[in-house]
Amino acid sequence: MNDAYISLSVTDAVHINTRTKAYAAMAAGEPLRPFEIERRPLGVNDVLIRIKYCGICHSDIHQVRNEWGGSTFPMVPGHEITGIVEKTGADVTRFRSGDHVGVGCMIDSCRECNPCLDGYEQYCERGPNFTYNSFEKDGKTPTYGGYSGTIVVDQEYVVRIPPSLPLDAAAPLLCAGITTYSPLKHWKVSPGKSVAVVGLGGLGHMAVRFAQAMGARVTVLSRSPKKIVDALRLGAEDYFSTADPATFQKLVRRFDLIINTVSAKLDLNQYLELLQLEGAMVLVGVPPEAPEINAATLIRQRRTLSGSHIGGIAETQEMLDFCGKHNIVSDIEVVDIGQVNAAYERVLLSDVRYRFVIDCQSLK
Repeated sequence: MNDAYISLSVTDAVHINTRTKAYAAMAAGEPLRPFEIERRPLGVNDVLIRIKYCGICHSDIHQVRNEWGGSTFPMVPGHEITGIVEKTGADVTRFRSGDHVGVGCMIDSCRECNPCLDGYEQYCERGPNFTYNSFEKDGKTPTYGGYSGTIVVDQEYVVRIPPSLPLDAAAPLLCAGITTYSPLKHWKVSPGKSVAVVGLGGLGHMAVRFAQAMGARVTVLSRSPKKIVDALRLGAEDYFSTADPATFQKLVRRFDLIINTVSAKLDLNQYLELLQLEGAMVLVGVPPEAPEINAATLIRQRRTLSGSHIGGIAETQEMLDFCGKHNIVSDIEVVDIGQVNAAYERVLLSDVRYRFVIDCQSLK
């Protein structure tokens, strides 16, 4: 690897003048390498954040490798960002220097459509401005993510990290956390509800913790029998292997809600049969192929198959406050920025329990 940092050209760095070190992919499938970017100037409503930690999300790998299409390069990934406020714009009232804060998957949205006005910025009708592989509201300035030293974000899209939560273990809450918290809240999980979590990875282990803290009876469904000890430690009451065909006979009509975190192809009809009358299965993982659904499986018990996408800013703050109250964080392994490519390979091998977090201070 060439350790020389590469600067953006003047034409690429429109309206940007704050330089920071970063790691970037220069083309699809290439290893990440040292890079240098210039953040946009600090506006009156902006917060300049010194990034301390950034989680590695599987979607980072998909986008770096252009597996979903539409990736633009150079790309600085990372949307599970925690850090400390370094400077604030003149009109910022929500934060001050020294505050512990986070930035998730969005750094802006149109703020005018009905979803935005209702607090569902993740469903912005014009499309949110994502933290990386996207553009600022001017439609020209590229966004670069959290594998970097600093970031400038409008105060309305910054959230406060409760003081009881360590910044490293809190980082994955900004994506893995809110992605699983949002559907649990939307489907009104409460004491006495029976919830199954499909897959015990970065998303799944957070879903187990949240559902247990909400008072639900939690079951983990996973192919690997090796994770049973972790599942019980995280708060599950039961664990069943989906590699055993008998599992799908034993658990018929067992659950009120299934949170499916798996991105691999599954026979969703098998899982739908595990739902009670009017039960729901929510997809938060994106499989590579469109699933085939038997309509009769839904109709017979008035079941629902749905999906959920991260959460709005207010709900993300609610989730963080819930985590502060219940002492919920992610299980993490912290790595230096120079280990990011090796960490990617380990994610693909499921060799992490359960989220890698980059120490962005290692950029120095």
